Amino acid sequence: MRSQNHICSYCEGSLSAFFAVFVVAIVAVVGLVADGGRYLAQREQALTEAQQAARVGAGQLSQTQLRLGNVQIDNVKAVEAAEQYMAQSGHPGTAFVLGDHVYAQVSTYSVPTVLLGIIGISHFDVRASASAQTVTGITSSG
Repeated sequence: MRSQNHICSYCEGSLSAFFAVFVVAIVAVVGLVADGGRYLAQREQALTEAQQAARVGAGQLSQTQLRLGNVQIDNVKAVEAAEQYMAQSGHPGTAFVLGDHVYAQVSTYSVPTVLLGIIGISHFDVRASASAQTVTGITSSG
């Protein structure tokens, strides 16, 4: 005689498997939210550092050219100042000058994950770059 509690004998354990998959999915979603937020915050910090380094570099003007009435970036000082700023900010990088623009790139660095390590994602890479231009005078009324 069959027990009334076992309507489907081949379904035994299926709820346990579903629950296990469901728990892993929930942890993955929570991990994406938490670690994704950390990634965005680190990316914003790296971008801010690159932007500020480019501005610092763009502010390094050639004194010789200024005395002649020209506004021109001192390439060597601009690169040194931008790279020094990035190093002091904790994330070294590279800089270069092209015309009247200074470009700064924070070197790629790795940030460990907190929850995504459970599903095999142990870290994410962060990098950013920015540029700044030297501008002179008033260009519009207002």
